[in-house]
Amino acid sequence: MGKFLDSVDTKALRFAIGFPVLLAAAFALSAMLLQPDLPDPLAVRWDDGGGASFAPFAAYVSAGAALIVAAGWLVLLQAVPLSRPTVMRRIMMGAGLTVSLFVTTVLAAGLVGQAGVADARDSHVDLIVLATGSGAALSLGVIMGFVFKADQQWTPEDDQALQRALELELDPELATDSIRMWVHARSSVFVMIGVASLFPASLISIAVPWLGVLLVAAAIVGAAFLFARVTADRSGLRVFVAGILRVVDVPAEAISAAAPADVRAADYGGWGYRNHGGTAAVLVSSGPAVVVRKTDGHRLAVSGGNPDAAARLADLLTRVAARARREGRPPLQGDTDA
Repeated sequence: MGKFLDSVDTKALRFAIGFPVLLAAAFALSAMLLQPDLPDPLAVRWDDGGGASFAPFAAYVSAGAALIVAAGWLVLLQAVPLSRPTVMRRIMMGAGLTVSLFVTTVLAAGLVGQAGVADARDSHVDLIVLATGSGAALSLGVIMGFVFKADQQWTPEDDQALQRALELELDPELATDSIRMWVHARSSVFVMIGVASLFPASLISIAVPWLGVLLVAAAIVGAAFLFARVTADRSGLRVFVAGILRVVDVPAEAISAAAPADVRAADYGGWGYRNHGGTAAVLVSSGPAVVVRKTDGHRLAVSGGNPDAAARLADLLTRVAARARREGRPPLQGDTDA
């Protein structure tokens, strides 16, 4: 898989796969909105003698959507391999966009031409839709061929990777001064939340459906707050409740000491994020945790997942705090160890 991704333009690949699919979905949705005004069955071919070939609405739409996807993939995917010349990749990207839009235009013109007609034999392809859509397909394809960046581009992610590599080369210990981990409550807690919410919600929804849904949503949000993402490095300690909401951000120079401990959540006010009387805590369960003493005299307790992880986190925080002091970053007022 890695070799394949190295040989293709991943951004072009995502576009080549996704654009025809979205275009086909938009065509199907538009067709369903137009369906009440269409005859049944639909004409799919007309001849000069007034004859026609017919197909059910579902067959017309499904076959048309499949044709849009197949035609788009067939051409757009030719622009994906990095081994192909830049000019060829630009031409294929523009041609793929034109082909996808043109096929959609032809199918849409056939539908619009039959709208409001009782018998499909009396219908015709709508020339206005066909001409307008074909012109748009061609012009957009030409524009895509010019704006598509087929050359390798240096991205901000590359800047970050280069910076990281240079830092590791200058300071090999940097890789060990970083921890990323998730902590969460025991599985039995989530089972309890599920039982305590789903059963009442099923009964309530019989009388008030929206209230039952609201109860389930509240239970899901509550369960999410029993997850936390903990990150620690030379800049300090950060904790994100539910993985996204940052509730703790302690710079390394503000840490006086850190030690692993076996704590009871009740001693800190319970599960989740708590902050009272100079003591803060982010505990998803009782058990292994890291207790941090800050330079301003306040304390912080963070769940550590398991004893080994808690010990590693405490050791890292102690090490980066000492490093910050050695580098001369001034501690906050009240540090008795500084």
